[in-house]
Amino acid sequence: MRRTTLFATLLLGTMFNVIMAQSSNTVDVATLQAEMAKNGVQLVDVRTPQEWNSGHIQGAVHVDWFSDDFKARILELDKEKPVRLYCAAGGRSEDARVMLREMGFKEVKDLDGGMSAWKKAGAPVEK
Repeated sequence: MRRTTLFATLLLGTMFNVIMAQSSNTVDVATLQAEMAKNGVQLVDVRTPQEWNSGHIQGAVHVDWFSDDFKARILELDKEKPVRLYCAAGGRSEDARVMLREMGFKEVKDLDGGMSAWKKAGAPVEK
């Protein structure tokens, strides 16, 4: 019985840590809008040119995740200022977040649900 209780406690603790780590890596639409209103973030769209041309978030910089010069373009950003990334649904921006942190960027998060979540929330899209 004691082993079962210990195992359950460890399992729950691990799950809590994983959930907390994930949540600190993303922002929701409302949070991103508030940050943008304060001009407090560098917003980067990591989608393809075709996706960008179909509509993007106003004020975003376009840096295609698949482009050969992705790292060089990212290095044009200020490593000391917060960076917010987004893609279509969150996969590429998550990969980009990991890379930016490895490159020395201090605060990097991605939009939870990406452009899909942005549109679903009725947030404005620029073409």
